[in-house]
Amino acid sequence: MITNISLFTLYVTDQDEAKRFYVEHLGFEERVDITMGEGFRWVTIGHPAQPELEVTLMLPGPPLDEDMAEAVRRALAKGSMGGFGLRTDDCRATYEKLTAEGVEFVQPPSDRPYGVEAVMRDNSGNWLVLVQNREFSPEDFNQ
Repeated sequence: MITNISLFTLYVTDQDEAKRFYVEHLGFEERVDITMGEGFRWVTIGHPAQPELEVTLMLPGPPLDEDMAEAVRRALAKGSMGGFGLRTDDCRATYEKLTAEGVEFVQPPSDRPYGVEAVMRDNSGNWLVLVQNREFSPEDFNQ
């Protein structure tokens, strides 16, 4: 039986810079950083409140074929790769703190039926959604 999601891959342009961004700005911690055969580097981070989930910071390359790896590199360069969502207790305060640290936001905090949402980019071009959740119903979307 599957019990949870334990690993998620995020493509990045530079593993050291990506690790630094997530640890220094977003409060993640380094979990694994090892070099395996033929120069392949396995780097994972995780949030301290979620010990069961690791995010692999992966350079576009094998096991992707070269066409797909190049497509991922182009999407990162354009800043159009999707990433993941981050929950916060106070989206506006977190936005102010991260903006002051130089984190790039493509959308400031905005009220949504499901809460307050802001959208940022990491230093590789991945979009990250910062959300302060609230309870909602399907009717909240018909306004």
